[in-house]
Amino acid sequence: MAYFLQQLINGLTLGSIYGLIAIGYTMVYGIIGMINFAHGEIYMIGAFISIIAFLVLGLIGVSYVPLALALVLLTTMLFTAIYGWTVERVAYRPLRGSFRLAPLISAIGTSIFLQNYVQILQGAREKPMLPLVQGGFTVFESGSFAVRLSYLQLLIMLVTLALMAGFTTFIATTPLGRAQRACEQDIQMAALLGVDVDRVKAFTAAVLGGIGSLPGAMLGGILIGLIEAFWSGYFSVEYKDVSVFGVLILVLVFRPTGLLGRPELEKV
Repeated sequence: MAYFLQQLINGLTLGSIYGLIAIGYTMVYGIIGMINFAHGEIYMIGAFISIIAFLVLGLIGVSYVPLALALVLLTTMLFTAIYGWTVERVAYRPLRGSFRLAPLISAIGTSIFLQNYVQILQGAREKPMLPLVQGGFTVFESGSFAVRLSYLQLLIMLVTLALMAGFTTFIATTPLGRAQRACEQDIQMAALLGVDVDRVKAFTAAVLGGIGSLPGAMLGGILIGLIEAFWSGYFSVEYKDVSVFGVLILVLVFRPTGLLGRPELEKV
């Protein structure tokens, strides 16, 4: 039971990270109807920017961890927003109105370009970094096995919940959120009614993406994290990716719209 609880905590932590990434994919697909294959690369660039920002802050003497984390977060958000806005301007917007395969090819090309761009600048080696948030506490003990919840794991889950709640509220209540939902329903009609679809798309690419099923994206991310954690804990870790894709195939076969997705409405 203790080992199961530990893997549950690990899976929820990993799933929270996956869920946040998945929100970006589902948002982009919901508004512009395409998969942004460069989304993962923007996330990767954000990780490198975070490391560089932290090292720079250390060089100038900023050692207070909460302040350093806040500055790193703001810096990363700024630069990834610039990258996302540039990708939308260069790779996607010129192909608006073209046949559907064109932006898909452009997205794949952008993904490959960003991978090689970062590899040339940063090298093809790992850049390990010790967690800034250290420590934790014992949740449960059974014999000699102690279930631990680190402060970093707790922070990840709390930040994920806060971001999900804030983002859902933003989409549901703000004028820009309503504009995004209008573009998700019918982008041509939204433009005719005065919605600046260029602004909505650029904002989406720069921050997170468009609109699909936000709860579905988070649920999918958490399930993937749990599958990976439990498979790695009870079976061979080399086949954890096989288990994830096996579940994906089953979901696509028996529920093509996803766990919380809705069927596409036929457009006349």
